[in-house]
Amino acid sequence: MKKPKLKSPPQFIKYWLGGAVYFWSGYGIFAICYSFFGWDWLPSKIAADAVGWTLNYLIQRYWAFASDRLKLSEMQHVGRYLFIETIGFGLDYLIIWGLKSIGVTPYIGFFISSAFFTVWSWLWYKYWVFPERKIAKTSN
Repeated sequence: MKKPKLKSPPQFIKYWLGGAVYFWSGYGIFAICYSFFGWDWLPSKIAADAVGWTLNYLIQRYWAFASDRLKLSEMQHVGRYLFIETIGFGLDYLIIWGLKSIGVTPYIGFFISSAFFTVWSWLWYKYWVFPERKIAKTSN
């Protein structure tokens, strides 16, 4: 009897799981730094993002967007990831700062910001950071 082959989850689910690792590891580090150590929100967020960013890249590159058809070198992927995430971080920090300035706790700000970045990052990662080569169609 043949064992059924486990089907890999769809790419978006893998991407979303990578984002969840980023979010929850960052959220935990933020909570420790902000609430336990009493750091200000900005250095707490920077520490959280440093860990989350690293874990996210590894999961996205080597699992969610792993492919034999990637058309860029590893350094190009890293460069594009750093570029788009730097822009994203600027927007993320503005969102959380803006929400905090109107009385919304950074803990809630994390969730609001992550909803925006779930769509933002998916589009950038899929079509620009980890693009695949087109497969040439052959006529039969």
